[in-house]
Amino acid sequence: VPQLGPQLPPRLTQQPWHLLYSTGRDGFSLRTLYRSGARPDSPTLLLIRDTEAQAFGAFSASAIRSSSGFYGTGETFLFSFCPELKVFRWTGRNDFFVKGDVNLLMVGGGSGRFGLWLDGDLHHGGSQPCETFDNETLSHREEFCIQDLEMWGLA
Repeated sequence: VPQLGPQLPPRLTQQPWHLLYSTGRDGFSLRTLYRSGARPDSPTLLLIRDTEAQAFGAFSASAIRSSSGFYGTGETFLFSFCPELKVFRWTGRNDFFVKGDVNLLMVGGGSGRFGLWLDGDLHHGGSQPCETFDNETLSHREEFCIQDLEMWGLA
C-alpha cells in the first residue's frame, strides 16, 4: 500500500487505509468480498498474490460490488509488482472499469479480453492486455491461481 500511495488520486494520498477483506481471514469467496465492501463512494484497493509469488491488483475509485453493468471512473487503474511497480491507467478508449456478479469480477475490458478477472471462489483468475488500460499481463501467465487476496478501503 505505501508504494501505491503516490499513484493514487491526490485527494487520497494522505488517507488511512484499512483491511476490509482477506482470504487468510475471511476465506475464499467473491460473495464475502462484496459483503465486506466499503461505503459505495469509498475507493478500494485489490491486492493479489498468485501461487508464483507475483503481486498485482487494481484500484477503483468506488467500492467493489456486484453489478449488472460496468461502473467506475477514469481514476481506476491496474498495477503489477513484476518486478517493480508498473501502473496501467485509463486509455479513454472505453469505460469498462469494473463489473462483477457472484461468479466473476472483471476490471478493464474490450474485445472479449479483461485486464483482470477473478472467479467466484477466488481460486482462479486471469489477466490479458485490454483496451481500457492498455496493460501488460499482470501475472507471469494469462491464467493464474490465487494464493492471497486482500481488499483495502479508506478508514
